[in-house]
Amino acid sequence: MAAPQPGMKKRQIIANSNRTMFFWVAGMSAIVGVCAVASIFLVQQLAFKTKVTVELNKTLSVVTKNNKVANQLIENVRLRGTDASLSSIKAQPDDQALQVVLDAMPADENTLALGSSLQQKLIGTVDGVTIESLAVDPPVSADYTVVNSSVSASDGPQKMTFTTTVSATDPNLLKELLVKLERSIRVIDVDDLMLEKGATKYTMTLKAHAYYMPATSVELTDKVVKPNEKK
Repeated sequence: MAAPQPGMKKRQIIANSNRTMFFWVAGMSAIVGVCAVASIFLVQQLAFKTKVTVELNKTLSVVTKNNKVANQLIENVRLRGTDASLSSIKAQPDDQALQVVLDAMPADENTLALGSSLQQKLIGTVDGVTIESLAVDPPVSADYTVVNSSVSASDGPQKMTFTTTVSATDPNLLKELLVKLERSIRVIDVDDLMLEKGATKYTMTLKAHAYYMPATSVELTDKVVKPNEKK
């Protein structure tokens, strides 16, 4: 057998070195890749934890604020319940004083209730005044646009307009009716008034509006915060 040449040994050493270097590079690349993936995961977790903490702080702020005003609210309700002025204008003797507030500013747009109140408790109670017509329009917002049932307390008071035509032989009776509307528990604003004198009676056409305030709903809800949730 021929003896190994020096050049063959050198080539073998170079090949072994190249193989070793390849394994080292491959291993280090794998380690760098794992570290990069772990870093991205940790950054995502940190961002998610921060988002959760922000939401928790918001909830804590709301709860803290509500706790501060709760006692004041309870005290105000108690005082209104013993208010002599409210008690003196109750619609029914057995009503609570706070019922006057609900009567003055109802929580819904019940047009039938408004029409019934006008007919039976306001206009209809003035002797000598005859109701010729009475129509309650759909509720409108403060800018006179028609609203729907989705309005909330944050939208502010809503308006319900109505038009009525009444008649009487004595104009003082119509004046008495206007005074009664002015002194009504429920706030009523007159928008337009037209008075006509006939052969035997006076006829007054009145366009006005009342208000209602949508009820406020208070409830506890759960909010799910997702790691990849976009704002």
